[in-house]
Amino acid sequence: MGIELADISKSYGSQKVISNLSLKIGKGEIVGFLGPNGAGKSTTMKMITGYTAPDSGSVKVCGIDVVRQPLEAKQRIGYLPEHNPLYLDMYVREYLDFTADVYDVPCKRDRIDEVICLTGLKNEYGKTIGALSKGYRQRVGLAAAIIHNPQVLILDEPTTGLDPNQIVEIRELIKDFGQERTVLFSTHIMQEVEAVCSRFVILRQGVVVADKAVADIERGSLETLFRKLTQ
Repeated sequence: MGIELADISKSYGSQKVISNLSLKIGKGEIVGFLGPNGAGKSTTMKMITGYTAPDSGSVKVCGIDVVRQPLEAKQRIGYLPEHNPLYLDMYVREYLDFTADVYDVPCKRDRIDEVICLTGLKNEYGKTIGALSKGYRQRVGLAAAIIHNPQVLILDEPTTGLDPNQIVEIRELIKDFGQERTVLFSTHIMQEVEAVCSRFVILRQGVVVADKAVADIERGSLETLFRKLTQ
């Protein structure tokens, strides 16, 4: 199992953000993670990636407990957060080289060349990250998330700031990557879920209100279902 959440809960002060959430996502699944702002999507992703711990319940990645074995779990995770943290003074290739060293990536130079091609950075890798458009910075973040060839990929709004052509390219990259791995993909764009995901989960006030296969709903009806369940 790629991701396994068992009865996890999380509160900040008196506010309960996640309530007894259970979810399993297997290898080869791309799951759209949906919900209105404040539903708890980003908090759930932070618990999966080990950035914050649940108050109760367990989080496992590839069978590894994220709280008890955080380093072992993080080695298997690629994460692109909603607010993409980058070192703006570094050159693109320099940043990817640094990230590859963090993960001790074998054949580092070849892998950097590969992810530069995969993410469409061939014309940009000689620039500083600060000189890039928002869309290309997003590509750099995605390249860093996959450079160590993780088994689980967590993407929080990955197409933010991309133009329509770039969105199609990133969709294809996510679909290719997800064939042999586990992908959890948060977005507010319903068409992206229908185009990329095999399954979707809708969260409302920290509780799962829908968990369905994309194939089980009519094309274009996801937005209607989302509004019905979250208003």
